[in-house]
Amino acid sequence: MKFLIDADIVAFKAASSTERPIDWGDGLWTLHAYLDEGIEYINSYLHGVVNKLGDGEFNLFLTDSDNWRKDILPSYKSKRRDVRKPLTLMPLRQYMIEKMAAVIVPTLEADDLLGITATKETDCIIVSEDKDLKTIPALLFNPAKDSAPRLISEFEADYHHMTQTLTGDAVDGFQGCPTIGPKTAEKILKDCTTSADLWDAVLATFKKQKLSEEVALVQAQVARICRDTDFDTNTGKVIPWVPNSKTK
Repeated sequence: MKFLIDADIVAFKAASSTERPIDWGDGLWTLHAYLDEGIEYINSYLHGVVNKLGDGEFNLFLTDSDNWRKDILPSYKSKRRDVRKPLTLMPLRQYMIEKMAAVIVPTLEADDLLGITATKETDCIIVSEDKDLKTIPALLFNPAKDSAPRLISEFEADYHHMTQTLTGDAVDGFQGCPTIGPKTAEKILKDCTTSADLWDAVLATFKKQKLSEEVALVQAQVARICRDTDFDTNTGKVIPWVPNSKTK
């Protein structure tokens, strides 16, 4: 079994948990972090995965500094630029690349790599605490909540994708459909039985807000976590999502 690790989250938690403020007196404070403690955290995290899931092969994935979604929506994740990153985040990412063979692919987020790999290969479990991975039809294990992996069906994955399209994500910098929160999105999608029904319901909601299909499509494209069919391995480019009716 392959464990597909969301290394972005692991690196961030490792770097954040090892920072300590020091009071030197006379009003002087500094922030310190020990890299070895971060490495120990990473190893402990992976050991915990083995304890819960059994032995397997670790595959770690990290986000590239460039992002294909910004070509579709320039404001995507723009609010994160000025947020201070933990002191040892970059050194820990480099450690993962050099010592643990963590994978980075140009323009792709770790989530995309998890989704592409999990929908292309067999015997894989996505290991992540990120709710966005519910949009991938695969085995998903959240080590912070789950006692065992659970299988996300294709319809369930599409349902979560369309939910994200409606609600947006303020942290990631896309608004979805104005005034639509999780509970309203649930009501809008509750009677849908096919993926085509889901998109029809989403599109009708955007149009009710006097927003065009193009606006709805942009939100759906940036909300989409890549699957195998969304990535062209020959060109190394993402194929932006379109509803099935648009491919005919």
